[in-house]
Amino acid sequence: MAIRAGIGGWVYPEWRKGTFYPEALAQKRELEWASRQVGVIEINGTYRRLQKPESFRTWREQTPKGFVFTLKGSSYVTNRKVLAGAGDALARFFGQGLEELGDRLGPIVWQFMGTKRFEAEDMAAFLALLPVEHKGVRLRHAVEVGHESFACPQFVDLARAAGAAIVWCEQEGRTPIADRTADFAYLRCKNLVAEEPTGYPAEDIQRIAALCRAWAAGEAPEGLAYAGDPAASRGKGGDVFALMINGAKERAPAAAQALARLVG
Repeated sequence: MAIRAGIGGWVYPEWRKGTFYPEALAQKRELEWASRQVGVIEINGTYRRLQKPESFRTWREQTPKGFVFTLKGSSYVTNRKVLAGAGDALARFFGQGLEELGDRLGPIVWQFMGTKRFEAEDMAAFLALLPVEHKGVRLRHAVEVGHESFACPQFVDLARAAGAAIVWCEQEGRTPIADRTADFAYLRCKNLVAEEPTGYPAEDIQRIAALCRAWAAGEAPEGLAYAGDPAASRGKGGDVFALMINGAKERAPAAAQALARLVG
């Protein structure tokens, strides 16, 4: 198992002002450099549009062995009233060439708008559509929800049956659900502030590190918001992906690196 701390994307002008990238670094080498400073990068571009196979291949070639990309699932899949009808959109998403990432491919994150309500039958149909393999590459899926209606045992049971992780999202207006439902955990930490050099105060970095270690070990930490029985979350250890993804984005690399130092 591994705990990977990382960032969202690698093209951000503010990171060229001494907060992350060396001043003399050519922009075409930013991914090469960033992938050697953090353990995971979430690709947001796949949320809005399809990419080319050549792009995925190039990204793989520029990154070191052991590094992982995670991908945002397409908004054409998640931003619809009836998820059960997403078959064609899913086929287009998986047909864009993401298998070119090979062993660099980490989980795919399916992010739902905060207004999307839980409908058990439709969510079950959606989860059943998600493939576990594509052209010889294993696929792992994580689901980020926002609406409070998802904080129920039935949603937890559906995700667990499908082997899909429920994203732990730290963001105002999103409902936190701590239940472990897969053989990996996925965190999206969105409360970074510019006043802190590491985005979060030291005690918050330590808190997040403790969560990562606990979930890697298959523990169910007390004091979190569980929608199901916390006992059912125990024993589900494995890889952990912790993304410093939003808020004061210029601080995200420092936050990820500070977290990485704590979790090893």
